Amino acid sequence: MFEPNLLKDKSVLITGGATGIGYAIAETAGLLGARISIVSRNEGNLKKAVKSLSGKGVRATYRVVNVKDITQVQSAIDSVYSEMSGINALVNNAAGNFLNKTEKISPNGFNAVIDTVLKGTLNCTTTLGKKWISDGVHGNILNIVTTYAWTGSAFVVPSAVSKAGVLAMTRSLAVEWGLKGIRVNAIAPGPFMTEGMTSRLMPSPEILEMVKTRNPLKRFGELKEISNLAVFLLSDGSGFINGEVVTIDGGEWLMGAGQFSAMANLDDSFWDYIDKQRPQHNQ
Repeated sequence: MFEPNLLKDKSVLITGGATGIGYAIAETAGLLGARISIVSRNEGNLKKAVKSLSGKGVRATYRVVNVKDITQVQSAIDSVYSEMSGINALVNNAAGNFLNKTEKISPNGFNAVIDTVLKGTLNCTTTLGKKWISDGVHGNILNIVTTYAWTGSAFVVPSAVSKAGVLAMTRSLAVEWGLKGIRVNAIAPGPFMTEGMTSRLMPSPEILEMVKTRNPLKRFGELKEISNLAVFLLSDGSGFINGEVVTIDGGEWLMGAGQFSAMANLDDSFWDYIDKQRPQHNQ
């Protein structure tokens, strides 16, 4: 749906860009002309990703970075900024999550998620934002959050707390830094089949089936769908969108929000019964 050179001459830094959603965004943006730099803690995954991207004609480099470490973040951003003669856009995708009863989560468990998702996003955002402001650059930040950033969710409390913080930061900086020509937006994905999501959040066929059947569209999202959305928000064509969070979940969170939405799973015998109980004037 996009012009081949939509992101020509733009440089994009993507955290957690070696796999899953981050890699999909890197590939789509790169094929549309962007220069890509991906960061992650796992050098093996980074090398594999860059080799794959390069084989498809994408200009891509990598840095081994733990986003929790502000020193590593600052060093990497300085290096990429110099190598690519600036950075036009940042995608904060690095994340961590796991299912557990909250009373069973250790302090280290909380810190592992909060330090990566919330503090890691803050580290990358403020480090690059300061450079943009100093250099007068009109940059673009895209944060990957989740639909339970505004509703909360049981059994993923560290992630819910962290993503809610990222969403608040998105909206706050959209105003503060929008005055300086820096846009800040977010995408809230629903269920997308990535290795990380499957292994940590949907470790059994029963959970996979439950998540799929409760979605109004009765399927999982495709990575191309989220990368297309990301590319649009990274492009100049979305230049008046600022401080927005775009949901891409097939209507999943709306399904859960409605008090009676779960009745969609009931068979016709239930509705036949309801028809018989309903007063005639309400038919």
